[in-house]
Amino acid sequence: MNIGIMNYRIESIEQFVELWTSIYSTEGKPDWSHILPYYDENIHFRDSIQEIEGIEEFTAMTERLVERSKDLQFKIVNILMKENLILFDWEMTLSFKKYPNSTMYGASRIKLNNNGKIVDQRDYYDLWGDIFDNMPRFGKRYRKFMRKKFG
Repeated sequence: MNIGIMNYRIESIEQFVELWTSIYSTEGKPDWSHILPYYDENIHFRDSIQEIEGIEEFTAMTERLVERSKDLQFKIVNILMKENLILFDWEMTLSFKKYPNSTMYGASRIKLNNNGKIVDQRDYYDLWGDIFDNMPRFGKRYRKFMRKKFG
């Protein structure tokens, strides 16, 4: 092993929680710079909005989120790690200019490759529902519409 070369591998739940929760500060913008080396160069990412292939596109996505965020807070609620799979529930609170803070509730599935790097990440959440819930009068109408059409 070469001295001075860092081995970026996720090896435990404790390490993962420390890396993940330190992306988001209690005040200010998120910072992914310390966790990006733990992502494989061929990362596949998908959420409710987008699907991304490769570390360059993934890094660009994190930079766009930093640019748009006034304040972001993140909390891991439950987490499970089994072999190369990490599943966790989370709460993310976002600040918007015209509206009160909105908390989004979601879950993520992360797969690690044989080198312990994140090779696949799938985030599940209801973007509009969680945002609309915090808008006076609109949230109730949105939920009523969703129950009528899909419930």
